[in-house]
Amino acid sequence: ICKEINKLADILAEFIQDTAADFLSDGGINVDIGVTTTPVILANYIESYHKGLTSYLNTTSVINNSVFHPNQLTENRMLYFWFSDEVFKPLIAAAHQDGRFQLNISSEEVKALFKTSLSGTQPEYIEKCLLESASPELRVWSSSVPTLTTSTMGTSVWAQATGELYCGSQNKPTLFFQTNVTIDVTASYADKKLFLHGKPQEIFVVRAELPPQNQRIYDEAQIEFIREAVEKIGIPKVLSVLQVEITRLMDKQGANLFDIINPEVLHQEGYVVTHMDFGFPHHLLVDFLKRTLQ
Repeated sequence: ICKEINKLADILAEFIQDTAADFLSDGGINVDIGVTTTPVILANYIESYHKGLTSYLNTTSVINNSVFHPNQLTENRMLYFWFSDEVFKPLIAAAHQDGRFQLNISSEEVKALFKTSLSGTQPEYIEKCLLESASPELRVWSSSVPTLTTSTMGTSVWAQATGELYCGSQNKPTLFFQTNVTIDVTASYADKKLFLHGKPQEIFVVRAELPPQNQRIYDEAQIEFIREAVEKIGIPKVLSVLQVEITRLMDKQGANLFDIINPEVLHQEGYVVTHMDFGFPHHLLVDFLKRTLQ
């Protein structure tokens, strides 16, 4: 009986691994989650260790060691995932290199965003752009690889964001700005949707200029307006888009087919633990049973 239980556990572990590998791959970005040792059946659970190596453009990340210890987990939920910062960092770098951290906002949406109440006075060139241009466009992208550090307060993300505001002309922006942003991000999942919650810690305007006049902006009031706009308009917008796109990607890979029950994302020093109860979708259960009976 024990031999058959071990055989079934190996089949289940292999099946979950193959399903998870598909879930963590998209386009040219792949994550190798092959087991590093044979899964172990303990008194109350099955424990397995996985590589978590990101592959992109024929390059595979390297993780020298892991700070995981089983006592970092409890035993009152059905499923636990433990991720270190060393797993997320190369994955974020690959997404940056693949051009996934870009956002173009155009026309009426741009105008609606700038209706957000800000304490500073809107510069004349922005006001003129929004009033007179039929199709203003705001383009924002990460201009360097974002970095993250996880602690009990959440995941602190540093990013350098560059933005350009176009006012009818697609050749030269009316406004160019570059900012360094540090923000604490926490995540939750409910009703089959991911939610990102951000708390800005520091926003610094590295550079701002008016390209048509070839003029650098030094005026403190204008710099403060840009900084506040990034905080109150830019960050909430980027987080809202990210949570929608990540949810879409998760659904594409089949996460919405599972009944994920009361999931929690716990931030600790250098790692994140996600734990949940779940219900197996019927079609995956059938696939698993077919493989088991082969």
